[in-house]
Amino acid sequence: MSLTEQTGKKTVIRNAQLVDGSGAPQTNADVMFEDGIIREVSPAGKAPTAHAHRIIDADGLLLTPGWVDIHTHYDAQATWDPWLTPSSWHGATTVVMGNCGVGFAPAHEDRHEWLIELMESVEDIPGSAMTEGLTWGWRSFPEYLDTLDAQPRVIDIGTQIGHSPLRAYVMGERGASNEQASDADIASMSQMVAEAMAAGALGFSTSRTPIHKTKAGDVIPGTHAEQNELFGIAQGLAKTGGIFQFAPEHKILPVDEWPWMRELAGSFPNVTVSVNLNQDDAAPDVWKTVLTQLDAAQQDGLNIVAQVAGRSIGVLMCLEGSFHPLAFHPAWQEIAHLPHDQKVKALKDATLRNKFVNEVPRDNGFFEHIVLSRLWKMFPVTDANINYEPNPKTDSIDALAAKQRIVPMDMVYDQLLANNGTGMIYMPFFNYSYGDLSMTHELLQHPHTRNGLSDAGAHCGAICDGGMPTFLLTHWVRDRARGPRLQLEHMVHRQTHQTATMYGLTDRGLIAPGLRADMNLIDYESLNFDMPSMAYDFPANGRRLVQHAKGYEATFVNGTQIVSRDEFTGELPGKLLRGRR
Repeated sequence: MSLTEQTGKKTVIRNAQLVDGSGAPQTNADVMFEDGIIREVSPAGKAPTAHAHRIIDADGLLLTPGWVDIHTHYDAQATWDPWLTPSSWHGATTVVMGNCGVGFAPAHEDRHEWLIELMESVEDIPGSAMTEGLTWGWRSFPEYLDTLDAQPRVIDIGTQIGHSPLRAYVMGERGASNEQASDADIASMSQMVAEAMAAGALGFSTSRTPIHKTKAGDVIPGTHAEQNELFGIAQGLAKTGGIFQFAPEHKILPVDEWPWMRELAGSFPNVTVSVNLNQDDAAPDVWKTVLTQLDAAQQDGLNIVAQVAGRSIGVLMCLEGSFHPLAFHPAWQEIAHLPHDQKVKALKDATLRNKFVNEVPRDNGFFEHIVLSRLWKMFPVTDANINYEPNPKTDSIDALAAKQRIVPMDMVYDQLLANNGTGMIYMPFFNYSYGDLSMTHELLQHPHTRNGLSDAGAHCGAICDGGMPTFLLTHWVRDRARGPRLQLEHMVHRQTHQTATMYGLTDRGLIAPGLRADMNLIDYESLNFDMPSMAYDFPANGRRLVQHAKGYEATFVNGTQIVSRDEFTGELPGKLLRGRR
């Protein structure tokens, strides 16, 4: 990529393979932008360059809008980290946080530690990092927005008000303990949501799944909220319009949740109901019913969409992480207190190895249920380009061990000890009941689903799915081997124009005259990942799994280049988004 400096303020990207985000076919084009705004899109070689300040010869590289990731959990990280990695490593130029009912505003001073523990429990973000890193300085949600607005950052962020902090703020311990809200409580929550929206929130979020629990093991506030509470909150949301996002219990979603979802959408036409949709092994075909209900709702004029992931939702298990098979064996307690390097040294002892590999513990079948019975769904990670669509019959620990005629736990042990104790094993949790991504393939083509659920910034000891946008291009368009692929134009459209429009961010998500110059210039053939690794770069040396991208030649936010050949330029043009555009 050659750069030529000239006088003036205009920038021209020449000879790019343009996929503009609309879903239209790829073209060879020039794009000119000025003062952060795209001014002209022309056939290749036609853009005027006489007064350009900068000319970038794309030389056939792929040019797309910046990714708009609508499901992240940067609520704490955004107060201390201007770089918002991993999203900014992977071409995201806009992210939305405040999902699944958790967050840090509104907040009474005596609730700070409780909110940190809640986020740590639900989203696996190190509590010590949040305790040291969170700046606080706010009580109300508008004050939280003011705090975010005052800080420099590399990409744009928007946020939503979460049900758990809202309930605890209004109702105190009654709200934290999931007691029923009174009419006065509901009126107060509705007013505070309206105030948050007026100040610039993009929506409201809640959780109704028993998976999301507090540190004490209780479901988080709002999980069992009555319909009158949900509708009262939606009334406050409807004063400006916005997103009502929630995480459901996937097994019962069609039966228990759909009636009130339809009624809410019908009562408040300017509110979009966005429900997470995943496949649970206990009810592997529920998603088919949900798609039928989505179609019926849209035909009836009800604004309901399902938010879906681009791949299986699972965990990367390693000795430094939150989960790994050895941790469920009683012998782990002998070394659990040791630093990582001493754990690795201890695990090389033959006596300890024999306990893990050959001794089935007397624990009423717990280890057998959690580990031994699931080895068919555990896959060694041997390459930076992790295979997220492995074949259980040939690629799993069970299958590989049988082929090599060894005990499966021998393979688990060696894999976790590989590379000085940094080896990893992938285990899908949701969206892999069929042993492939055929369900996801269908969801990614449905007109009433939207891409999300990257959970960027969260589950720091178990996943690094902030690279989901990169995966959507590499796996689904270029590399998939176990089924049909998807069109490049379609996948770009789904994570730019579709996601931006869903949140009312109509000033971005397309490369078209008059819109923001948020763009990625990508070496598509080389697009890939570095090997995931554990970093200790959060406050208080908090740990998180990270995975860098390869192939982002340039990323622009509002016309300013923030990435050059996969490295930050140092520019911080990002802003807080206040409201729909």
